[in-house]
This record gives sequence, C-alpha cells and structure tokens, in this order.
Amino acid sequence: MASSETVPAVGRKARGLAPFLRSQMRNIAPFLTLIFLSGFFALASPSFATLDNLGNILTQVSVTGIIAVGLTFVILCAEIDLSIASIANVTGIAVAYFTLQESYVNIANIPLPGAVAILMSILLCALLGLVNALGLTVIGIPSFIMTLAMMQIAAGVSALLVRGQIAYKVPGLITTLGSGSIGGIPWIVIVAAIMLLGGHLVLTYTRFGRYVYMVGGNREAAEYSGLNVKLILGAVMVISAVCSGIGGMLGVAHFGSAQQNEFDTYLLDSIAAVVVGGTSLFGGRGGIGNTIVGLFVLGVLNNGLDHVNIDSFLKILIRGLILLAALVINVYAQRLREKATE
Repeated sequence: MASSETVPAVGRKARGLAPFLRSQMRNIAPFLTLIFLSGFFALASPSFATLDNLGNILTQVSVTGIIAVGLTFVILCAEIDLSIASIANVTGIAVAYFTLQESYVNIANIPLPGAVAILMSILLCALLGLVNALGLTVIGIPSFIMTLAMMQIAAGVSALLVRGQIAYKVPGLITTLGSGSIGGIPWIVIVAAIMLLGGHLVLTYTRFGRYVYMVGGNREAAEYSGLNVKLILGAVMVISAVCSGIGGMLGVAHFGSAQQNEFDTYLLDSIAAVVVGGTSLFGGRGGIGNTIVGLFVLGVLNNGLDHVNIDSFLKILIRGLILLAALVINVYAQRLREKATE
C-alpha cells in the first residue's frame, strides 16, 4: 500500500519540477553561463583565477553597475532608456566644467566650489531625466524615441561644454570615490555595491518597488487598481538619469579625464548586464540580483578574453552572440510564461 502511494507522489514531483525549471530558465541560464565562463577561463589561463584579478573584474564593472541600477528600474517597467551613456558623459563633463582646470586646459569653464559643482551636475542629470519623464508620460512619446532624442541632446550639450577639448580635474570627493581606495578596496567598487544594494532593497522591500513590478507586469491592472502609473514611469526615468550621472562623474575620475563620447560603450554594456542577467524586457520579472549576475557574466567574459589573448574583433563578436542568446532566452521565457497563464 505504501509503495503504491509513493510512486504517484514521486511522479507528481517530477512533473512539477519541469514547469518550475522552465519558469526559472531566465534566472538559471545566466548563472550557469557565469559558472561555465569562470571555469573555462580558469583552465585556459592561470592568471585568471586569482584574487587580484577578481579585484580587477569588480573595478571594471563598477561604472556599468552604477548605471545599470537605474536601467533595471526602467526595464522592469517594460520601458527602455537609450540616453544613459550620453547622460553619464554630459554629467561627467559638467562636474569637470564646474571645476577649476589647469592653465593648459583650453576650456572657458565656470569654476565653482567642489560641493556646488557636484550638486549642479546631479541637478543637470536629474533635469535631463525629468525631460525624458515628461516626454514619456505627458506628451506620450515612446521611451525608445524619447530617450533616443535625449541621447543626441545630451551629446550636444557635452560638445558645447568642452568643444573637443579634454578636462582633467574634478572635485576632490569625486576624485577620491572614483580613483581612490580604502583598505585596498577601490572606493568605486564600494559605491557600486552600495547602489546595487540600495536598488535591491527599494525594489524588494518598499511600496515603490512593488509598484514598479506592478506597472511592468500588467500596466492595465495597475491603472485599474488606482496606481498612478505615469508617476511611477516618470520616477524610474529620473532614477535612471541620476544613476547614469553618478556613474559618469565617478567614471571621469576613474579614467582621469572628461571628454566627448567617453561613455558611448556603456549603453550596450548596461543594457547587456540587465538583460543577460535575466530581467525581462517585457517588464515585471527580474531585479538587481539578476543585474549583478549579468555584470559578472560580462566582467568575466571581457576580462577572460583578455587573459587568453583573443582577437579584439572576435571579442566584440562573442559579446554580441552572448547578448543575442540572452535575448532569445528572454523572449522564450516570456512565451512559456504566457502559455502557463492561458
């Protein structure tokens, strides 16, 4: 009697495991990819699996991680922000523009006290995010088009501020956070970790975080429940711009200069980190935990390819293929989810 009851129970567990694995494919696939890449590069290069190199990877993904925090909020709402790299660039340039430069820097800038320069730069990126928010929620411009226009606007402001020149000095606090360290740990890694943790706590434990998931999961249901959807959408666009601005300021200090087009590659890197990590492009699924996994996947991939001396052009191709694979998994997981709810 006991054995006849046990077999159906096991069968039910087996049948229940497959739907669970399918539903979690978006989360499992990036983690398995990270394990595979780490193992492969550790075997391919003795210099890869070291504590020093782990520190290099963390430093290399820090600016991307800071920018990706805000982008995660946007994508969770089933929107996109293509202006993140340009806003990072213009904010980094602005904080240098408001800092007294050396005499050999040929920029007609406006020197201000360090704290004021930082505040003005943050206000600038917040203002650009607010313009994105108003275009999306008040005028009704799709986020893809609105942020594409903002990408050009921010790039234009950057060009006007430096006019093809390069600035080097930024306020002392930004220099410390961008290029300094404490106890051997770079400050930029600590800032990235704090911002990722803060984003996770907001999304997981606050009412605003629940609203973000509601808007991304089912916008009509969120509206019918009385939620101010436009306010949430506007808020995430501003959050994205401010995170990009902070990443831009620290990035300028980390790289040692502020110049046009300095952060152009961070648009693809940030989107890839969020999507490769498993956050759904259709909204409502994923989070900062997924973004962290995505950051490590990209960090391990870029760093590992350098250790095995892969052709730089092939490196770009491999990154593109991994992003494509992540998009395929993302879309396929969405289809499985829709079938499960039918």
